[in-house]
Amino acid sequence: MPSAAQEPSSRDLDIVLLGATGFTGALTAEYLADHGPTGLRWALAGRNRGKLEAVRDKLATIDPALADLELIEADSGDRASLDAMVRRAKVVISTVGPYIHFGEPLVAACAEAGTDYVDLTGEPLFVDLMYVAHHATAVKSGARIVHSCGFDSIPHDLGAYYTVKELAAKGPVAVRGVVRAGGVPSGGTFHSAMEIMSRARETRAAAKARRAVERRPEGRSSKAVAGKPHRDKVLGWWLLPLPTIDPAIVARSGAALPAYGPRFTYSHYAGAKKPWNAAGVALGAGAVMASAQVAPLRNFLLGRVKQGDGPDEARRAKSWFTVDFVGEGDGRTVHTRVKGGDPGYGETSKMLAESALCLAFDDNPKTAGSVTTAEAMGDNLMARLVAAGITFETR
Repeated sequence: MPSAAQEPSSRDLDIVLLGATGFTGALTAEYLADHGPTGLRWALAGRNRGKLEAVRDKLATIDPALADLELIEADSGDRASLDAMVRRAKVVISTVGPYIHFGEPLVAACAEAGTDYVDLTGEPLFVDLMYVAHHATAVKSGARIVHSCGFDSIPHDLGAYYTVKELAAKGPVAVRGVVRAGGVPSGGTFHSAMEIMSRARETRAAAKARRAVERRPEGRSSKAVAGKPHRDKVLGWWLLPLPTIDPAIVARSGAALPAYGPRFTYSHYAGAKKPWNAAGVALGAGAVMASAQVAPLRNFLLGRVKQGDGPDEARRAKSWFTVDFVGEGDGRTVHTRVKGGDPGYGETSKMLAESALCLAFDDNPKTAGSVTTAEAMGDNLMARLVAAGITFETR
């Protein structure tokens, strides 16, 4: 397959960050400024040069050399500007959402140019539509299109990958992941979530269209299984099925990688210590989901939360997450955990930046097209995240 996006001499920029003027984009830029390798060739991109200059000025307080960081004017509504940008980059990071509104032109440009792409989307509709429209093109060009490189879905995807490796079963494997977190979502995250919930019919249709064209593994199976509310005997918590993008991502990794065994299943939950806490979470989630279906209620809630807003540094410092996994196979059970700090911002910007760095510099498996983090980067990305302070452990 072509490898122009992976050839260091073929591009003059290692990474371009599109959306650096947004809340999460600015945190990702700060992470790269703090932790990028010496000699990293990168640039900030967006449609407002004045705002980009303000971000660059802040980065220069971290590293004075970044006072000359290149700025690229590019707009999701201007395909020519995107084409020019992606042809220069090995990897493009996008934090511009909701992706269903703004994301496709950049994915299309990267797929055609053989440029690797990472984003933060938790939008199943967007991911499935991009697969149907651009996976084949990316396979031909050698581009790796890697969605969901933040809290959706790296802890879950790489956590399940780690669990399967720890279990090392030869026969069928069943894994359940249980999320617990303390944090505050940003305005952008809330807007994206409401968008997802309001378009359930389109989401189902896009998933069906993807299934019609996506190749299945031969002689193996991998699928997400919807669980039921129950008390987990291994963890001692009350579990509620969590209808996020994460189970689908994990199941796609299971389909792509033979290490997951001949028959792999994954179930995804939110965990609570007390049954009334679980009931409260279920009622709250149900109320938001119901509101998303009624346009006046949806618009009222969206009007109360501004995109681009997010919690302050003090609040983020108190935030945390854990994802516990229970893997079962060959008559054995293994309990693992992924844990870290602020899931929505500090750790998400870290995961996103490290994913881009991993694609740009590491000797990863040879993949192309729409691929998961476990499939595209696996051990390399996990090692980067451990070095950056995210824990993967066997209990």
